[in-house]
Amino acid sequence: MPHQYKGFSSLAIHAGHDKDPMYAHLTPIYASSTYVYDEAEQGMRRFSGKESGYIYARWGNPTMNEAEQKIAAMETFGIEVDGKPLESKAILHASGMAAISSLFLATLKRGDKILTHYSLYSGTQDFMKSLLEPLEVEAIIVDLRDLELAEKCLKEDPAIKLVYLETPANPTLQCVDLAALSKMAKQYGKLTACDNTFATPYLQQPFQFGIDFVIHSTTKFLNGHGTAIGGVLVGTDLAFMNTRATKTHRLLGGNSNAFDAFLLTNGMRTLEVRMQRHCENGMKVAEYLNAHPAISKVNYNGLPEHPDFEVSNKQMKHPGAMMSFELEGGFDAGVKFMNKLQMCTRTVSLGTCDTLLSHPASMSHSSVPRENRLEYGITDGLIRLSVGIENIEDILADFGQALGEEAS
Repeated sequence: MPHQYKGFSSLAIHAGHDKDPMYAHLTPIYASSTYVYDEAEQGMRRFSGKESGYIYARWGNPTMNEAEQKIAAMETFGIEVDGKPLESKAILHASGMAAISSLFLATLKRGDKILTHYSLYSGTQDFMKSLLEPLEVEAIIVDLRDLELAEKCLKEDPAIKLVYLETPANPTLQCVDLAALSKMAKQYGKLTACDNTFATPYLQQPFQFGIDFVIHSTTKFLNGHGTAIGGVLVGTDLAFMNTRATKTHRLLGGNSNAFDAFLLTNGMRTLEVRMQRHCENGMKVAEYLNAHPAISKVNYNGLPEHPDFEVSNKQMKHPGAMMSFELEGGFDAGVKFMNKLQMCTRTVSLGTCDTLLSHPASMSHSSVPRENRLEYGITDGLIRLSVGIENIEDILADFGQALGEEAS
């Protein structure tokens, strides 16, 4: 039975780690494409599933296995079902999009539909439009904060198979009610999945609210240092995860590798302490921007005036480090502000130690048609901000000079 840790940080450091046969402190990078057998019969047993063990790196290796077990443990930490710790299985992927691909193709078939919220990572929405639609799998995109509308969709369309959520949403920080939507989906016999990238399991555990699958782009906060691309699919239906999900993952070939898994595992060891600083800085930056006369709007679910403040407060430990905002001067003022930054970094991605800013309309969400972007709240002047763990005075000073404030 796995060790029952009292604290999240202990689990983030130790979960999934097995003693190395050569006594290495950390699980080494197993840079081997294939694994050998003591005898031919052993290989036969492994392929048939009668014996556990590694076969081929596309199917897994010890370095990847530790990362998978660590993520599964974090997503279920402290959750019990019928008096027993909840179990889950994680499958590491080459990217968040690879994990999403496995989820969709393992759970959906021609004629099925997805019910989803209308503020999503653009790659997810593009996948639904460009790849699922030609396979005759339709996405119904509505405002799932409207629970009456969500139930109307589920009640009227039996073809809906999966309710796909992303909360907080990228880049509007809209939040949907995981408990209410999960309960509703189960009532109508639907599966549920949640992209938990923005929150991380430190701040939000979708399984606690009855969600069936959790997705992460591990590239972001879990890795935390911007050193490797990765993704993960986690599920609590162990039979499904060990069969259909595993087979889909292997056949698609979107596997991770030992090098990226090693970087991910070591990043996750500091997740709690990083997230504590991310959150502390995030709140201070949001309050600063919200009070600044040059800023017209701040989307941060930790501000009481955010429309989803109550939902976020109910299901998240802290609102986190992600936000978006718009300057009074719109697009031109936003470009000027970003170009004047001296310390903070202009780039896509998020969740790294340094503060990152991007322009969703022309960068991460450029594939979304403008009329859809505006409907979702992704305006032409919106700036997405991932607050880093630098000294808060340095972050605010950089923002201040970029907004035209005089140095004190």
